[in-house]
Amino acid sequence: MASRGSRSEKVKRIFHQFDGNRDGGLNREEMAALVVAVNPRVKFSDEQINAILDEVFKTYGEYIDGEKGLTYEGLLRTYDDGAGDVDRDFDALGLELSPDDGKNKEVRSGSDEVSSSIADERAMETQKKQRTAAWAVSPNHGIVFDDTWKIVDDLEILVKRLKTKQAKDGKLKGDNFDAFSDAGWSRELGPSSDISDKRVFWEESGHDYALFVKELGVLRSRADGARSREEAFDGHMAIGRVLYDHQLFKEALVSFKRACELQPVDVRPHFRAGNCLYVLGRYKDAKEEYLLALDAAEADGNQWAYLLPQIYVNLGIALEGEGMVLSACEYYREAAILCPTHFRALKLLGSALFGVGEYRAAVKALEEAIFLKPDYADAHCDLASALHSMGEDERAIEVFQKAIDLKPGHVDALYNLGGLYMDLGRFQRASEMYTRVLAVWPTHWRAQLNKAVSLLGAGETEDAKKALKEALKMTNRVELHDAIAHLKQLQKKKVKSNGGANGEVAFLIVEASKFKTVGEKTTVRQDLANALQIRAFQRVTRFGRCDVELLSKEMKEKDVPVSYSGTGVPEKSIRKPILEEILRRLLNFLKPETFQGAVKAINERILSVLDENGSGRVDLGMFYAVLAPVCGGSPEKRKRVAYDALLWRCISEGASPSQIRKVDATSYIKLLRAIYIPSSGISERLEVRGEIDSSTVSLSDFLQMFDDRDWGFGIISTLIKLENGDRNRHGNHICSVCRYPIIGSRFKETKSHFSLCNQCYSEGKVPSANKQEEYRFKEYGSEADAMKDKCMCFNLQSKTES
Repeated sequence: MASRGSRSEKVKRIFHQFDGNRDGGLNREEMAALVVAVNPRVKFSDEQINAILDEVFKTYGEYIDGEKGLTYEGLLRTYDDGAGDVDRDFDALGLELSPDDGKNKEVRSGSDEVSSSIADERAMETQKKQRTAAWAVSPNHGIVFDDTWKIVDDLEILVKRLKTKQAKDGKLKGDNFDAFSDAGWSRELGPSSDISDKRVFWEESGHDYALFVKELGVLRSRADGARSREEAFDGHMAIGRVLYDHQLFKEALVSFKRACELQPVDVRPHFRAGNCLYVLGRYKDAKEEYLLALDAAEADGNQWAYLLPQIYVNLGIALEGEGMVLSACEYYREAAILCPTHFRALKLLGSALFGVGEYRAAVKALEEAIFLKPDYADAHCDLASALHSMGEDERAIEVFQKAIDLKPGHVDALYNLGGLYMDLGRFQRASEMYTRVLAVWPTHWRAQLNKAVSLLGAGETEDAKKALKEALKMTNRVELHDAIAHLKQLQKKKVKSNGGANGEVAFLIVEASKFKTVGEKTTVRQDLANALQIRAFQRVTRFGRCDVELLSKEMKEKDVPVSYSGTGVPEKSIRKPILEEILRRLLNFLKPETFQGAVKAINERILSVLDENGSGRVDLGMFYAVLAPVCGGSPEKRKRVAYDALLWRCISEGASPSQIRKVDATSYIKLLRAIYIPSSGISERLEVRGEIDSSTVSLSDFLQMFDDRDWGFGIISTLIKLENGDRNRHGNHICSVCRYPIIGSRFKETKSHFSLCNQCYSEGKVPSANKQEEYRFKEYGSEADAMKDKCMCFNLQSKTES
C-alpha cells in the first residue's frame, strides 16, 4: 500500500493533471472532468455531476479559493475524508510516480531570490510534513505548535524501539505496519477487512512494554507542562494520533481522554476516543463519545460541518456493534443526506436495512453505493443477499459473482452464494462454494456443516460423512450429532431419496381431512403447523426466555407521551428506534448479533403489521399486548399482561379504569391472529370505521374471547405444549419420513404403526409405502407416555382374555 508521502504525491499529480489553467485551483469544469475521468465505467448525467459538485464545493468551502476553485489541500482533504480512493483514481488515470516523487524537495516560490535561511526553513518544513502521517499537516486536525513536533518525533522513536524489541523476541503478532496506512475516516471503523484483518497485537505483559508505557508517561508530562492549555491539548491529540496509527489503541485512548478533559467541547478528541473504544470492542462507551462529538459539532456552527457525516457513520457502526440496527439506520441515513456522494454511508445503510428485513429499501441504497463506487465488493455482496431474499435469484447469482470477481476471497459472498445454490437445489455448486470458503477460513464450522449437507443432497454420502466428521472436530454442537445419526440411518435403511431432498424416503402429502386424531390430547394437524411457526419465531427472538412480567414493569416505570395518528386518535406511539431500545432492555441477555436477528424477525412479523402505512411509529400498548402471548410465564400471566397492556393504552374518556372497550379487544384479537396465524387471512383485521361502540369488556369476558379456538387465540395451549416438550427425545425412534431422531412429540399411526415428528405430521407427510384411505394418529409427549399407553393396552387385553 502507498506510503503517506507517495499518497500525497499522487493527489498532487491528479490535481495538476486537471488544473488546466494552472491557477492553483480546480473550478467546476475542471472538477467535473476529474469526476468523470476517475469513474470511466460510470455514465453520469448532468444532474448527477452538478449534485456531486454542489456537495463538494459546499462541504469543502474553506478550501475554495474564489473563482479558482478547490485547492490542492481541499482535494487532499476529500481523499482523507473517504470521498474517493487515491490509488484507484491514480491507476484509472494511467499516471505514474517518477523516482524523485516523494523525496525531500525544496518548494520554491515564483521568485528565485530566496535567502538561504528561508530555504533551510522551508526544507525543514517539507521534511516535517513527510516524516509523519497525513493528519499532522491537515488544517483542522494537524499539529499546531513546534514543541508538539518534538514530542511526536520522540514518540516515533519509542514506538520503533518497542516494535524492534518485540519483533526480535517474536512477541509481535500480525506485524504489517507497512500495509496499514493512515486510513481515511470512512475506513477507520469498517468491517473486519478494514481493521481486524490487519490488526497488530502487542504483547502488553512484558518488561519492554512496561518500559515503553513509563517513557510514554514522560512525554505526556511534557505535553501537560506546556505553556498554554491549547498547546497541551495539541500535544495529547498528537500523541493519541501517533499511537492510534500504530494500533496502540489502549494508550491512544488515554491521550484522547486527557484531551477531552482539556477541551471538553471540542469535537476531535471525543471522535477519536470513540474510534479507539470501538476498536477495543467497547461499543456502548464508543457510542457515548460519538454522541458528545455530535453535540459539540452541532453547537459549534459550521466549523465542523464537514465532520458531521463522519460522526453519523461511526455512531451508526457503534450502534450496530451493540446490535441496535434500527437506530443505526437513522444515522447512516443522516450521513447520506448530508453527503449524497458518501458511498460507504449508503452501503452501510443498505446493509442495515437488509439486516432488519427492509429488502426493497436495502436494494435501493446498495445500488446507489455501487453507482458511486462500482468496485465496492462488500456492497455487491449485500445487494445480492437482498435480491435473494426478494426471490430474484438469477440476478443475485450474477451480483454475488461480481463481488467474488472483485475480491476472490470474499468469505461472505462465497458462503451466501453457497446458500443460494442450496436453496435452488444445485448441491454440487453449493459444495464448491463452501470448499472455497474453507480454503480462506479453514475453521468455519458452519461452512463445513453446509458442505456436508450439500454433498448429501448431491448423493455423495461418503464425502458428506467425512465432511460432517470434520465439522464435529471444529464444534461439538448437538445438531451435528443428530446429522451424523441421520446419515447412519440412511446407510442402514438404504432407502431411495424423494427427489434428492436430504435423504428423505419417498412420501405422500395427504390432505388434512384424512388425518384423524385419537384421544383428546392429540393435537390437530393445522393447529400444530401454526404453533410450530410461532415457536420458530420464539426461538429466533428468544422471547420464551423473557418473563412476561418485564412487560408490566416497562409499562409501570416508563412514561410514554400521547401522540395523535393520522386519524386523530390519541395513542401512546413511539418511533421504531426507541422501540428497539425497549427491546434491548427486555432481551438484555442476548449477544449483539443474536439481538440483530431478533429485531429482524420482530420487524418482519410484528412491526410490518402494526406500521402498515410506513409512518415509522408503533402503538406501544398494542405492541406489548401482541408480544405478551409469546413471552415466558404461565398462560394465565400472559393473558393478564395482554389485558393490562390494552388497559394501559386506553386513553378515551368514559372508559372504566378496569375495563377495555370491546372494539379494542376485538381489534386486538384480529391483529393477533393476523400476525401469528397468517392462514386466518388479513381480511379479519378490517375494522368498521365510524362505528360508535361504547360497550366495555371485563377481564373474564376478554379471556373468553382470547381462548376461543375458532375466533380467538386458543392455539396458545398448543404453543405451551411445544415449549414444555421441545427437548424431549424418544429413545431410538426416528421419523419414518425425514429419518431424523424424533424430538418433541411423537405421532404414531395406530394401524400401520409408523411414527412422525412434529414437522412431518404438521405438513401431512406419510411414507408412500403406507398408503391408506385414512390415518389415525395418537400423540406421545414422551416415551414414558408411550410406555403407560402400552401397559394399559396390555392390561385391557389381559382382562378381555380372562
